[in-house]
Amino acid sequence: MYFKKAVPLLILLFVGFIGTIINEYDKSQIIKDFFHFLKPVLGILIGYLFYKKIDNDLLFIKNVILAGFISAIIHFIILIFFADLSTGSVNSLREFSRDNFLELTSLFFLVGFKKIYKKNIDLKCNKIYLLVLILSCSLYLSRTMFLVSFVFIFSIFGYTKFNLKGLKIILVFMVAIGLFYAYLFSVKIDRNKAGIESFLYKVKIAPSELFNTKIDRENHKDLWDHWRGYEAKRALVLMEDKPISYIIGTGFGSLVNLKFKAPLDGEKKGMKYISELHNGYVYVLYKTGFIGLLIYFFFLISLYKEIYKKEVFETVFISAIGIIYLITTLTITGLFNNRDVFVFILGGLLVFNSKKKGQI
Repeated sequence: MYFKKAVPLLILLFVGFIGTIINEYDKSQIIKDFFHFLKPVLGILIGYLFYKKIDNDLLFIKNVILAGFISAIIHFIILIFFADLSTGSVNSLREFSRDNFLELTSLFFLVGFKKIYKKNIDLKCNKIYLLVLILSCSLYLSRTMFLVSFVFIFSIFGYTKFNLKGLKIILVFMVAIGLFYAYLFSVKIDRNKAGIESFLYKVKIAPSELFNTKIDRENHKDLWDHWRGYEAKRALVLMEDKPISYIIGTGFGSLVNLKFKAPLDGEKKGMKYISELHNGYVYVLYKTGFIGLLIYFFFLISLYKEIYKKEVFETVFISAIGIIYLITTLTITGLFNNRDVFVFILGGLLVFNSKKKGQI
C-alpha cells in the first residue's frame, strides 16, 4: 500500500499532542495546529483517491499541465487588467500573487516528460503551453520559484544523485551562486528602486533574512528584512525556558511570544503572539521537538531516495518534491505552507508509482 509513505506524517500528529498534554493551551489554538499538521496528510490522501479513481497516469500528467496553463492565463489577465504596470515596480507584478508552484510543476512536467520518454506528451500546441508557462513563471519574480526550478532541472537530468557527475554539477552551481552573491555585495542596490533592482535586493538579503536575528522594531525596513530570523529566534529562546521541549516540543496550541505587537494582521493593534513560523524546521521543532523534526526529515529523505530506484517519470518528480520541501521548509514552512499544492500532485505521483511497482 503506497500510503505507508505518509505514515511518518501521521506519527508526527501524535507527537504534537505530547506537549499539549503536559501544558494548558487554548482549545481553538490546539485545533488550529492539529489541522495545520493534518493538511499534508489530507492533501496526499486526496491526490491518491482522486487519481486512483481516474487510473490513468497520462491523464494525470495532462491534468496538471492544463491546470497550470489555465492558471498562467488567469495570471496574465490579472496583470493586464488589475496590476499597475506603469510604475515598473516589482511589487506591482507581485501584488496579487507572490508564487505559483502549480504553474512551475506544469512547466517541468512538460519538460520532464520529453526528457524521460523522448517524446512530447500528447497535447496540441506543446510549444505554446511551454512559452506561456515560462513567461508566467518568470513574471512572479519569486526567489523560491527560481530555486525550485533548478531543483526540477537537476532532478530531470539526474544530477541530484550522489555520484561523481551529480557532485560536479552541484559544485559548479554552488560556485556560480557564490560568484553571483560576490557581485551583489560588490555593488550598491537600492531597496526602493523600481524594476529588477528591488528584486535583486531581495535576493541579496536572503541569507541575512533567514539568520540575522537582531532587528530594530521601530524600523519597518529592518523588521521585514530580517523577520524570518527574528521569529525563529524567539521560538528557540522560549524553548530554553523548558528544556524538555527540545525533545517533545511545546505541543499543539503553543504560541510564540514576539515581545512586541508586530503589524502582521493588517490592523493597528498588531499581533504579539503567533502560532506559525516561516522557518518550518524551527516550527516543527517548536511544536514537536527533535523527535518530530527527525520524523519530518525521515519523510522528506524517503521521498528524495526515489531517484535511486528505476528512473521513471514518477520517481524523478517524487524525489524532486522531496528536495524542494527540504529547501522550502527553511523559507516558507515547506510541507505545512497553507498555499502548498505539491501535496496533491505528490498523492498522484505516489499512487501511479505504486501501480508500476505492482503494490496496488
